[in-house]
Amino acid sequence: MNEIFDAIKIASVEIQKIIDVGDTGKSDNENSTGDTQLKLDIASDVVIEEIFSKIPSIKAIVSEEQEEIISLHEDGEYLIAYDPLDGSSLVDVNLSVGSIYGIYKNDFTAKNIVASVYVVFGPRVEMVVAAQGKVKMYRLYNNTFDYIQDITLKERGTITATGSTQMCWPTHHRELVNKMFKDGYYLRYSGGMVPDLHQILLKGGGLFSYPGTTDRPKGKLRQLFEVFPFAFIYEVAGGAATDGYKRALEVETTHIHDTTPCFFGSNEEINKVKEVYKENAS
Repeated sequence: MNEIFDAIKIASVEIQKIIDVGDTGKSDNENSTGDTQLKLDIASDVVIEEIFSKIPSIKAIVSEEQEEIISLHEDGEYLIAYDPLDGSSLVDVNLSVGSIYGIYKNDFTAKNIVASVYVVFGPRVEMVVAAQGKVKMYRLYNNTFDYIQDITLKERGTITATGSTQMCWPTHHRELVNKMFKDGYYLRYSGGMVPDLHQILLKGGGLFSYPGTTDRPKGKLRQLFEVFPFAFIYEVAGGAATDGYKRALEVETTHIHDTTPCFFGSNEEINKVKEVYKENAS
């Protein structure tokens, strides 16, 4: 699997160059979930696909920006689902963005995820890898990713980052968030999944939530490209992830672009979420 991690490092160096000088405008295309693709999304996707196509151990890939699974090497062992540039609309206001990779075997389902990686493109470029029971962070310096630290979560954090349109929140979710503020949690939300979840990991804990809402009952975030990779990372780091009722990595996938409500955090925060949602189950 190391050759996959090395490929992601190479792709990340190239994507940073694209961010530095690339066109931040919109394209004329939409992705499978109806989001208008930015030119940065498309350029990043092309870079990743080209680099992955040279790795014999990768059997197939699927991108958030593409409709179908792409077969690469028939004898390959791994399947990779990735979001080439999550939060790309934040680039034009100079906020952090990221890439997310879920590495699977056999098929694209949560039970078959074996490793995951994300990369933060911010004031510094950092890569976080969850594999073999550990979460490790690396930082880009002179085109090389140097190991910085292992990451573990505390049982309880101090940060809450909550997304989606507030006017569409269920009442019990609003009450949960308000209770957290009363309990002394700090709001930290940039609108980018990667930097917000990265902050919670590095600060030792907290809660990131993107609930089902009246306009999006099944949530907005995509299972294979976003939810499962981060769920895997949070569990390996000693935390947890849920859809509100069950473990996120037990959510069933019926289509490669399925979405789901999702919550990631320290164990204490996730237990609060499950308790609230269980009490309000319809």
